[in-house]
Amino acid sequence: MTTSTDDLAVSAQADPSTAGGERADLLATLAQHRHFLRFTARGLTDEQARQRTTVSELSVGGLIKHVTLVERGWANFIVEGTSAMADSAAMTEADYARRAEEFRLLPSETLADVLATYAEAARRTDALVTELPDLNAGHPLPKAPWFAPGARWSARRVFLHIIAETAQHAGHADIIRESLDGAKSMG
Repeated sequence: MTTSTDDLAVSAQADPSTAGGERADLLATLAQHRHFLRFTARGLTDEQARQRTTVSELSVGGLIKHVTLVERGWANFIVEGTSAMADSAAMTEADYARRAEEFRLLPSETLADVLATYAEAARRTDALVTELPDLNAGHPLPKAPWFAPGARWSARRVFLHIIAETAQHAGHADIIRESLDGAKSMG
């Protein structure tokens, strides 16, 4: 199945003009980096979206799937707190194997479905940016080797992390896409 550019235009984006100041900036930046990530998938078939073009396990479809899961997880953290995050100390080999599948577009998955799921996650995050009463409200982070002991993140910090994650993986997807067929997100 080929995904058209029209399929990539996500009307789910919150309208930054309805939010003010900082919230508008967060929404606009999220929209920009999401666009670049989705744009790497333009015109790809499901097979192409699964294809690895570097020595890594990464593919365009897998990256979109991963960013969706990360965004959804952090949105859950904003709403539910630490209990929404996995306890890294309790993770098993099976948990890590499932995590590895988060980076792959599996044969039972389609690029169109992954993009639709991404749009749903984006709508939820954008609603949180717009509707949260206080961007300073936060929660302690779970214990994990990648978080400082006792660290706490505000909703604002989580949104900034989602932006950084999306931008980083949009760059990865751009390299993979260029290696696949020469198409670029920019330039």
